[in-house]
Amino acid sequence: MSTMNPKARRRLLKAGTSAHYEDAHYYDNAYRSRKDDVAFYTDMARSKGGPVLELGVGTGRVAIDIAHAGIKVVGIDRMAEMLTRAKERIAKLPKEIGARIDLRRGDIQRVRLGKRFPLVISPFNVFMHLYELKEIERTLQTVHAHLTPKGTFVFDVLMPVPGALARDPSRFYKSRPIKSPADGKRYAYSEAFQYDGVRQVQMVTMVFEELGNHQNNFVTPLAHRQFYPEELKALLHYNGFKIDAIYGDYNKGPLTDESESQIVVARKATR
Repeated sequence: MSTMNPKARRRLLKAGTSAHYEDAHYYDNAYRSRKDDVAFYTDMARSKGGPVLELGVGTGRVAIDIAHAGIKVVGIDRMAEMLTRAKERIAKLPKEIGARIDLRRGDIQRVRLGKRFPLVISPFNVFMHLYELKEIERTLQTVHAHLTPKGTFVFDVLMPVPGALARDPSRFYKSRPIKSPADGKRYAYSEAFQYDGVRQVQMVTMVFEELGNHQNNFVTPLAHRQFYPEELKALLHYNGFKIDAIYGDYNKGPLTDESESQIVVARKATR
């Protein structure tokens, strides 16, 4: 990817930002067992009070749990498919719970709601779809514009793993077969990884091959910007934030080389 012309690179990154989220039912199915981060963000909402602004609300995985806790959530997402699925899920909730969730379609780099929140969250690697400095800074400006003076900003990104980033890009790593919620068929599943060390972007190529029908195959790209811990601290510092904590897991354990994620708790810096 580092040798591509700018237009081709932008097209690839656009696909890597959107394709994985176009099948919202598959997304829900793939991550249905992911619960630790939901509990963490809901506990943060309880401690800070509402309403909560969620940047990258997706299918409502976190927002619905926060609403169950009695707290209002405004959820922003640019993907119509994800918001449609979130609305389907919310429609099945008791009315008093569903009424606590306000979904808006928008770009987290530019959205301005004209109100401030005691808690702004961006769970499950949303920031890893911000590939350039200007995109990161615009999104941090969005956070700044929506935080109350003593508000808290919480988000997570994966911890870069040098060995994983150095994987052979020509090799496909097989995983267990999956069942597609869309058509009920079973697919062999494999992934290939290509890392652009100059731009710190890893491109994941997810390959689905229908079992028993090798002509029915499709490929989904996924692009993830890698953030190193000291880099993340500098980005927040120079964009007007003070870090209160960086955790290495959702039980608030320390960040270590073995941590899967970096969970950042920050607030506006005071002059």
